[in-house]
Amino acid sequence: MIRHVAERGDTCVSFDLRPNEERLAGLSVEVEQGDLGDAAAVEAVVERAKPETIYHFGGMLSVPSEADHLASFNANAVGTLNVLEAARKYNVKQVIYSSTMVSYGKDIEGQTIGDATLQRPNLFYGATKVFSEHMGIWFKRKYGIDFRGVRFPGIVGPGVKTPGVAQYNAWMIEAAIKGEPFTVWVREDTRHAILYYKDAARAAVQLADADEEKLGREVYVITGPRPSPTAGELAEEVRRQIPGAEISFEVDEERQSVLDDVEREIDDGNARREWGWGEEYGVAEMVGDMREELG
Repeated sequence: MIRHVAERGDTCVSFDLRPNEERLAGLSVEVEQGDLGDAAAVEAVVERAKPETIYHFGGMLSVPSEADHLASFNANAVGTLNVLEAARKYNVKQVIYSSTMVSYGKDIEGQTIGDATLQRPNLFYGATKVFSEHMGIWFKRKYGIDFRGVRFPGIVGPGVKTPGVAQYNAWMIEAAIKGEPFTVWVREDTRHAILYYKDAARAAVQLADADEEKLGREVYVITGPRPSPTAGELAEEVRRQIPGAEISFEVDEERQSVLDDVEREIDDGNARREWGWGEEYGVAEMVGDMREELG
């Protein structure tokens, strides 16, 4: 996200709990270390930087949130409140929020997930995200902040460290590129919606730049290649591009049950019609680009 914004010529300040200087090498980016849960730290960087737009991508993902719900609440819910309150105090025009498809739970009605599908998350992470979405919508109504958000599917890209039920997508590709064996913990026929990380960054900027008069809502679902690839199909593509890739399957019933219960077709038609969303990376392109990035 930072690279995408900086390379298009915007002045960028990165606020991160654990800044990765190596990944920002070569970019004209100012780096600030701080905790989203620390209101004073968030306010200080916003007051000094005076941004026009805040891309709020910080937080804890699903697995660590289930392990430490208090830390998750502090990072995700309190952190979002701190960002919105700093934006209010220092007249930030726009906040772009990174939400998630995990905001939908196991009791999804119907076979398609869209912008209006009722959000009843069963994971604590998803609950903090739904709450944060509604805080943003309230700040827009109350204070006029241009709050916009994207509910992302599983993100595929290099360097993913945080564990999650669907991280096999990214880890399978990266392990093969590095010549390491990888065991996938779901059935080969398991489908999971994915989006390449470069598409995700582009989507956030595209939404930020969209004409507000053309937007029919504050938060949108988006997805990548359709239909979503099965774990087996992704493995086949990896083996095609990386002959000799050692990929095996050994089902973890707990993680499998989570994906079985929530996987549905995703309708991102509103994003495509209202602000021109459309992915550039299919499954083959994802694997190929990761080979270039990690080669």
